[in-house]
Amino acid sequence: DSIERNGKYYWYVCAHSKLTNGMAIGVAVADSPTGPFHDALGKPLFDNGSWDNIDPTVFIDEGGQAWLFWGNPTINYAKLNSDMLSFDGEVKQVNQTIEGFGAPNVKERQKDVKYKDNYTEGPWILKRNSLCYLLYAAGGVPEHIAYSTAPSFEGPWTYRGEIMPLEDTKSFTNHCGVADFKGHSYFFYHTGKLPGGGGFGRSAAVEEFTYNPDGTFPIIHHTDEGVNPVGTLNPFQRQEAETMAWSVGVKTEQNENTGVFVSDIQNGDYIKVREVDFGRVQPKSFTVSAASALQGGRIEVRLDSLKGQQIALVDIPYTGGGEQWQNFCTSIKEKVSGKHDLYFAFVGNKGAKLFNFDWWKFEP
Repeated sequence: DSIERNGKYYWYVCAHSKLTNGMAIGVAVADSPTGPFHDALGKPLFDNGSWDNIDPTVFIDEGGQAWLFWGNPTINYAKLNSDMLSFDGEVKQVNQTIEGFGAPNVKERQKDVKYKDNYTEGPWILKRNSLCYLLYAAGGVPEHIAYSTAPSFEGPWTYRGEIMPLEDTKSFTNHCGVADFKGHSYFFYHTGKLPGGGGFGRSAAVEEFTYNPDGTFPIIHHTDEGVNPVGTLNPFQRQEAETMAWSVGVKTEQNENTGVFVSDIQNGDYIKVREVDFGRVQPKSFTVSAASALQGGRIEVRLDSLKGQQIALVDIPYTGGGEQWQNFCTSIKEKVSGKHDLYFAFVGNKGAKLFNFDWWKFEP
């Protein structure tokens, strides 16, 4: 989990510790949410040799107090100092009870008792209208998402039930996160439904939801549709190539000078960008920043589908290296107006990496 404080972005991770041979919690820091991130301490933030130290989640409450939770099958938590790099006090452990989580602590569970639920891993904390929420993967394997609430992050916790029931997401695990954006609430989770996916090959998915009037979560089912747009993209401003609604084949990389860019582009790959609004302004040209270490290729810009109207064609030649960026421009002769989905289709010799792609922009 990552969070911003005083212009810095802190990313809390779990990693194997070479010091104790268990799992440990580390923290990295960056000036941007896309990085580059650097190890903030040069050592673990928390490391006691246990394999329980996984899945950290962080939240800053309205009073400025930062909280960090983590653990499987225990729930560990601590207050963070304002530097976000040290603890204010000791690390504590949530006492799991039937009332709080549907089942007691792991060591207290009886094999012949069928509990209504149980905490497993993947916690996510948030606070809304003075109510603290702890969402988590539950039920063992396979997992569903459940949650508990409390008046304080130190409890006492009350089990509230399931949020996302056990469904055919093609993955035996499911971890979640929640965020509000432009007046909409979104529930993030993971699935194994992309090609080649599975329990150990998971991808992120998102559903929009509305809290119940009493602040509880509704039941949220997974879908394949995604969410409705809440805005449009201006084609007459520089847009980063990694801004995309869908992609096939491509990957992203980053470096200190360029930042993030689209890479591993091969013949037949494409990027889809939703809700691009030209309004009533006719574009006269289209410019991209690209780099090629080999023989290059070309970009076909199409409207609304992969076989839709082609409005631009840009040839990308060899530029001297995969990060030797050059700008390439082509004129627009087709009439374009209104709102469209844009498809950037990549064409070139089969089996070869064609070029890297950093940004694009239309000129009115």
